[in-house]
Amino acid sequence: MAEAHVKKHDYHVVDPSPWPIIGSVSALILTAGAVVWMHGGTAIAMVVGFLGVLYTMFGWWRDMVHEARSGFHTRVVDLGLRYGMILFIASEVMFFVAWFWAFFDASLFTSEAINYQRLEFTGGVWPPKGIESLDPWHLPLLNTLILLTSGTTVTWAHHALLHGDRQGLKWGLWCTVLLGVLFSTLQAYEYAHAHFAFAGNIYGATFFMATGFHGFHVIVGTIFLAVCLLRAYQGDFTPQKHFGFEAAAWYWHFVDVVWLFLFTFVYVWASGGSAGH
Repeated sequence: MAEAHVKKHDYHVVDPSPWPIIGSVSALILTAGAVVWMHGGTAIAMVVGFLGVLYTMFGWWRDMVHEARSGFHTRVVDLGLRYGMILFIASEVMFFVAWFWAFFDASLFTSEAINYQRLEFTGGVWPPKGIESLDPWHLPLLNTLILLTSGTTVTWAHHALLHGDRQGLKWGLWCTVLLGVLFSTLQAYEYAHAHFAFAGNIYGATFFMATGFHGFHVIVGTIFLAVCLLRAYQGDFTPQKHFGFEAAAWYWHFVDVVWLFLFTFVYVWASGGSAGH
């Protein structure tokens, strides 16, 4: 009878968890609350749903860290986690493809792009008449250098971890997190000083949706890496077992690559290479 209860596979059968149902209900409240708020109602439901989503994320990932520390993440489980992260990043790629599609559709077929504020066609001009685009060779270029540098520091941290250099791991993560915060700060400053708004024109809509969602991903990636930094101080990662950090590094490199496309097309190409084109 004792042998019948011995696990004969490498898969981890997760204990019953409350997080799927809590996360689903929280997401429903968040979505419904956002719709109510956008139609002039109160934002209370949206805030409650958002806090529920954050609570779910914290609790669910805390349980996964506990599973890893308990030795449940075998080689087979680890492989499944890797496939899951790869598929998640692939879905994120398609998410940004949609925003690039909207941007190129509006910029290449300008006769179809309507300036809703003036209720007229843009007349084959991109950016639309009256829009002063941002100079790509000032803050956008600086942010590009910052994000590329952060890609090298997270790689430094990864190589340090593989070679057992825990101080190098911590320093690399500290540099990456600080560079991520600096990038977000400069982008917020850039938004505050932009000469066009989100509403009223197709240029502002496509610009802020594409760069804004990328900025959101930078914030998420920064939090991801900050958690890895905390776990590094707790001694969670080893040269053999460190997929939590590796997933964060993959995500950060994805954010880097997306920004290179945004800088090339949304900033440089769309402005003709100079501000106010």
